Amino acid sequence: MPSHRFGRHTAIRANIAIKLGCCGMRKFPLDGKAPAESGNLRRLGARWPLCALSLLFLLPPAPAQDNPLDKIHTPPPASATPAVGEPAGAEAPAASGPDALKIHPGARIRMNVDMVLVPVTVTDPMNRLVTGLEQEDFQVYENSGQQKISTFASEDAPVSIGIVFDLSGSMSSKLIRARESILQFIKTANPQDEFFVIGFNDRPELIEDFTSSVEDIQARLATVRSGHRTALLDAIYYGVVKMREARHERKALLIVSDGGDNRSRYTEGELRAQVREADVELYSIGIFDPYAPTPEERTGPQLLDELSEETGGRLFRVDDISEMGDIAEKISTELRNQYVIGYRPKDLTRDGKWRKVKVKINPPAGLPPLTVHARTGYYAPLQ
Repeated sequence: MPSHRFGRHTAIRANIAIKLGCCGMRKFPLDGKAPAESGNLRRLGARWPLCALSLLFLLPPAPAQDNPLDKIHTPPPASATPAVGEPAGAEAPAASGPDALKIHPGARIRMNVDMVLVPVTVTDPMNRLVTGLEQEDFQVYENSGQQKISTFASEDAPVSIGIVFDLSGSMSSKLIRARESILQFIKTANPQDEFFVIGFNDRPELIEDFTSSVEDIQARLATVRSGHRTALLDAIYYGVVKMREARHERKALLIVSDGGDNRSRYTEGELRAQVREADVELYSIGIFDPYAPTPEERTGPQLLDELSEETGGRLFRVDDISEMGDIAEKISTELRNQYVIGYRPKDLTRDGKWRKVKVKINPPAGLPPLTVHARTGYYAPLQ
């Protein structure tokens, strides 16, 4: 804050004044005439180099230029088990009636309505997007029990999207194409979507915070360089946590990477638990080497595939790097043409346990067998 900086500089000036006083410095009259030189002033001339030296130690050091990927933003690893007990701020009673209109900005609001929203993508045997389906074409099950669909929508609603961009050394030859594909993805998105960009190699760093400006993101991406190792798990974890600041109800991460992890602090189990607790879809563009030399690179595609499927997203493998832009545009189109199914669970027990969700489809007459992509479950609330 500016006030803190002002206070710090004031304290520095005060210390300087004290030190100069110790050196014996005196004020001259306003008429500009110096008083007759005395023994004290002569001694001051001899001691002045010591005073100047003390000033050098008191002045603040010049700020160093930081490497944008030299800061760690991932929080320290926490337990993968969901916390038990009342969440912070939940001790306040829910406001209702006229009192609900008096809630001040920043107050915590408790919702008494239980609704599960499931974004759904439908594809045909050729992996093409299927639109135009109706509510009666879907069935939803929770823990094997069929649920009644309460709401159904297929409009192009805005999405909060985080882009997780691999900047490790192995991406050097693919950096330009990957950057262009990200920009193609953003340009074909809903104009009301918001984006942030995380770059990672040895560690993740926020390159651009939430914005809807393609120009801002393009300018920031033009400055990135590739190098070092791959902290993929840390970067995804950071992206999921960052989504807590999103404005829109629908949230998705787009991961652009070419291999497995060899640098993260978080474990695969900790990341899976975090992804399960978050209501975020994961889409991945994988530029994988079929002859990957290390175990991490060989298992990376499987991890991204599993995380994407669990959340209702998908992994798109890049066979030809020139096709990355088309793949990115396809993902953008898919996000703009999802169905969103809402239901109130029959089991309202607030036990914090994992609830399996399964969305099935009965294709209308004349359509081939269709594939449904949707999240596989959620944690029930505790309170």
